[in-house]
Amino acid sequence: MKKFFQEIKTDIKFKSAGSGQKLTESVGEKAPKEKSNQLAPRQPRQGPTNEAQMAAAAALARLEQKQPRARGPTSQDFIRNQVRKELRTEATVSGSSEAPGTNMVPEPKEEVSTHLVVPGVYFTCPLTGAILRKDQRDTRIKEAILSHFSTDPVAASIMKIHTFNKDRDRVKLGVDTIAKYLDNIHLHPEEEKYRKIKLQNKVFQERINCLEGTHEFFEAIGFQKALLPVPDQESPEEFYVLSETALAQLPSLERHKEQLLCAEPVRATLARQRRVFQPSPLASQFDLPSDFFNITAEEAKREQKLRSEAVERLSMLRTKAMREKEEQREMRKYTYTLLRVRLPDGCLLQGTFYARERVAALYSFVREALQSDWLPFELLASCGQKLSEDENLAFNECGLVPSALLTFSWDMAVLEDIKAAGAEPDSSILKPELLLTIEKLS
Repeated sequence: MKKFFQEIKTDIKFKSAGSGQKLTESVGEKAPKEKSNQLAPRQPRQGPTNEAQMAAAAALARLEQKQPRARGPTSQDFIRNQVRKELRTEATVSGSSEAPGTNMVPEPKEEVSTHLVVPGVYFTCPLTGAILRKDQRDTRIKEAILSHFSTDPVAASIMKIHTFNKDRDRVKLGVDTIAKYLDNIHLHPEEEKYRKIKLQNKVFQERINCLEGTHEFFEAIGFQKALLPVPDQESPEEFYVLSETALAQLPSLERHKEQLLCAEPVRATLARQRRVFQPSPLASQFDLPSDFFNITAEEAKREQKLRSEAVERLSMLRTKAMREKEEQREMRKYTYTLLRVRLPDGCLLQGTFYARERVAALYSFVREALQSDWLPFELLASCGQKLSEDENLAFNECGLVPSALLTFSWDMAVLEDIKAAGAEPDSSILKPELLLTIEKLS
């Protein structure tokens, strides 16, 4: 049918070309005739009739029925391949952007907004009380520990062992070995062999020498380095030898051993950055800084793995429990959350929390700010969900990340009992010192 229409079209074009010319005929002789033809008025072309249009439409419909239509991407295999292709493309782009020697123009740094409700995520050094930025905490804590050697070398060396060494299993093995050395001295103070530790000993090298802070600990509790002869060996070797002064103070050695065993790494604590705002219609709007969304390289790999797993989930049916589990896993990618509590007078109490902290931490935070901190109260999420202080749920498990607005309400039964007793609760909900710092939310 298509060929038939094409032949008719070609025949019409040939006939409309006019009469031809002989090969022996010159161009000049034909010119006047062609000019006259050009000057002749053209007849206006009439459009196709309705019947012709209907016939053409029917013919085209029959042609389309004969030709197989291209199928859309309904196949699950096609979808999986397409997503894999996009993931490979993203990986290639991210890899090429980090490759050295590229002539990419760096993107301009985003200016810090003057309207941020919180400037960033900050931490408090437990040793100095200084407020630290996220990128400062490890360096400044190490500096604080090193400066502590001048005042208490034993405590400083213990903190260094537990904080500077990141492999917790290796730290535990080394600490247990040091405790064993000290136990032998405590149980057998008269035996000289227990008061000497050979530095080139295999156990000492593999378990203790590899840890930062261990040498400072031995020297702080009374060990001294000395070169001692070794049987069946010409050259002496280096030992740690416990001094007579330290040997006379065995209870101190036992106390230092317990401190070493019970110590924990020194970690900066998250600064709550408590702020109080006046009642505002912008209470549910959060302009968060980049600290709340930045992810480490390890988190980026985990995110890539989760997206790859999403490809496989396209080909399987999921139950409600499976969907809820995936939603919870999506929430866990946030490290911090900014929470606001709207009080009965409309004022807003704001603080920063770890996303994995429990709801009880928020209750404690709010209670510390209340004038009547002994009165029971409730917190409601924006969806109306009541958050119980006793439930062992984290903020990311409740969907309160990376920010959320909650509503505060007193326990009505307790308020009724207070009124029945002829007393009135405090008119001011927050402590006076907090009301002096109230701000306008903008």
